[in-house]
Formats: sequence, C-alpha cells, structure tokens
Amino acid sequence: MNIQNITSIKQRFGIIGNSTLLNRAIEIASQVAATDLSVLVTGESGTGKEIMPQIIHNLSSRKHGPYIAVNCGAIPEGTIDSELFGHEKGSFTGAHEARKGYFEVANTGTIFLDEVAELPLATQSRLLRVLESGEYMRVGSSKVMKTDVRIIAATNVNIPEAIRKGKFREDLYYRLNTVPIFIPALRERKEDIILLFRKFASDFAEKYRMPAVRLDEEATQILLKFSWPGNIRQLKNITEQISVIEQEREIRSNELLQYLPKENTGLPAISGNLGAGGDLNEREILYKIIFEMRSELNDLKSVVMELLQNRSPEISGNKNAGLLQRLYSGESEPVISTGDSQIIRSNPINPMVHSSTPRYSDDIAEHVEVEESLSLEEKEKDLIKKALHKHRNKRKYAAKELGISERTLYRKIKEYNIK
Repeated sequence: MNIQNITSIKQRFGIIGNSTLLNRAIEIASQVAATDLSVLVTGESGTGKEIMPQIIHNLSSRKHGPYIAVNCGAIPEGTIDSELFGHEKGSFTGAHEARKGYFEVANTGTIFLDEVAELPLATQSRLLRVLESGEYMRVGSSKVMKTDVRIIAATNVNIPEAIRKGKFREDLYYRLNTVPIFIPALRERKEDIILLFRKFASDFAEKYRMPAVRLDEEATQILLKFSWPGNIRQLKNITEQISVIEQEREIRSNELLQYLPKENTGLPAISGNLGAGGDLNEREILYKIIFEMRSELNDLKSVVMELLQNRSPEISGNKNAGLLQRLYSGESEPVISTGDSQIIRSNPINPMVHSSTPRYSDDIAEHVEVEESLSLEEKEKDLIKKALHKHRNKRKYAAKELGISERTLYRKIKEYNIK
C-alpha cells in the first residue's frame, strides 16, 4: 500500500503520526478490511486501539451495516451474556420482556469487543461458537439463532499469560487472532509526540477560546524523554491541563515538570519484550525482584551471625561465597556493629587478622528472625488500598493506576472486603 493511501486514511479518521509501526498497523487494517477475517488489536492502554475497528468497518463491504462497540470490562459479569446474546422474558429476575443482544442487533455489520480478555470463561465459550458457526442462543432460550457479524476484538492484556493462568480460552484466542494488529506505545513513536502535542494544544485552544500553548526547546526535550505510561490519553490530558491552568502561552521546562508524574527509576531494569507474547507481567516482575532481594538479605544475615558468633567463615566452598568475597574484598573494610561495639576487618585475605581486638557486649540481644508475609493476596489487597487512597476512592482512576478494568477492581474490592 502506497504512502498516499495511508495518508488519506489518516486524514479521514483523524490519525496523527508518521511512525513506521503506526503506518504498518494502518496498512494491515486497510488490507484486511475487504475480508471477513477476525482481527485482534493489541497494545497498551491509551494507544488508540479503538480506531482500527472503525477503519476496518468503514473500508469493508459491511460499511452500510451496523457498527457496535462493546466495552466488555465495563459490563457486570452477571449481565454480560444478556447484553451480548439477548434474553427471553422471565429468564431471570428483572427480565420483564424479551431483549435483543448486540450480536442480533449488529447482524450484517461489525461488532467491536474491547477489553475482550475481561470476558468470563462461560461467555468465552458462547463467543467461540459464534465465531465458528455464527450460532448463539438467548439467555433462557433453547432456540438456536444465527447471526452474520464480523468480530474485531482488542485487549491490553498479555493473553498467552492469561491462557497459562486459565483465565482465557486458548481456542478462542486463535480464532480471534486470525489477523493480529499491534498498536505501538507512544514511547515507541517518539517522532509523533510533538505532532500530537501541537494537535491537542490547537484543539483545546479552539475549545476554550484562547491562544494555543507552545513549548520552548528544553521543555520539548523533556516531553520527548518522558516514558508516557498512559500513552496518547495521558499526553492529551496533560496538554489540556497546561492549556487551562497556565497563564503564559510559552511553556518552559520547570512549568512542564509540574504536570509530569515522577518516574520511578529505583528498580532494576528488566530487559526483554514484556508486551504481547511476553512471559512476565508487571506484578510478577515486582514479586521476582522482592524475592531476590529477600534471598540476598537472608544470606547477609547468615554471614553476620557467623561473625557475631566468632566463627571464621571460609570463602571456598561456602554457600555464601559470592557474598563473603564482596564483604572481604580489598575495596573496603567491612565494619559490623553490635550495639556499642564493632568488629573491624582490615585484612582482605584473612578476615581473622584485624586492626583492633573485637569487643563483644555481654548482653547482646538474642537474634530473632521475623518472616515477612509472602501472600500474593495480601500484597494485591495492599496495592488496591493504596490506589484507592491515592485517587480518593475514585475507582475509575484507581483501576487505571493498577492496570485493570473497573469491573475487575469492583470484584476485587468485594472479594477482599475493602472498605
């Protein structure tokens, strides 16, 4: 597909950006539009995945049919089947009349299932049947109905990992993923950041009837270096805040930094692709780091206890050999404090040769090792509480902070009885 066709699609659907990854996603969407293949759009939250189904639908032969977008994560688990497939009168409490579902309403058109990984397993089975045969049944009915819809799904979840955890059906994944489309994160298309900022600044200037804000050179560099965990949505929100709050229209670096959250650079860097197809999610990475740190601390405790008991630990063959070598290397002289006394090791070769005689207090307290809680539920509960407190119990923003849907957060709150 030539660049002119891609440019015309961008203009038609209001897409800003010239990155290679974005152009590739648009190219795949336009090429697959003429078919009836299922499409799975993946990418981080806030990258604009919802635009791809619109491109596919409007460039397809179904463009005159209905287009329905369904946020699967926003529909309660108890009503999701009724919403998608409809129900019969009296099929459950409150079903005072029969109702058509989205698959019936969207017949001959396109249905977009956003956050498809949030679907319950029972609903996933029903969806698989629709994909395979176009058949479904209303809730409370035994009559098989047919529908002719094209299904496009999207998710920001690592589905292969969800499959390993038993939260997503593998057969459904392969049926949905006939044609994958990946939307790059904003940090992967840095050449588009300034273009997007200028577009948002112009839109908000028109909306609020004021001159558009602009960045000086130093502020521009800060904007480019920021990692944008919230992607385009975050950039748009910050641009709107600056446009409304700042009096001066030229934004300097110190003013811009007030609107950018501080990035956490204290944790070790994790290399590798942790996006679609990766093996670890963010929570597992955090737990892995904590466990490794705890293991090293326990090793250090063991070495310190050996020294306190006036034993000479041999480096060779010791299970803590690496730690001992660091403690007794020539780079520094370890000092081990025991109350008001100290043991000073000044000889890097023989730790028993020291510059001062070790003095031990007669009333050294008995060492008590307290095990920290390793319950994943407790840590998850604590993270939820912190997110709710940070956002003043606003579940929408707390869910975004935690990287889960509002429905999942609501379920966790009930499950852990969080007040």
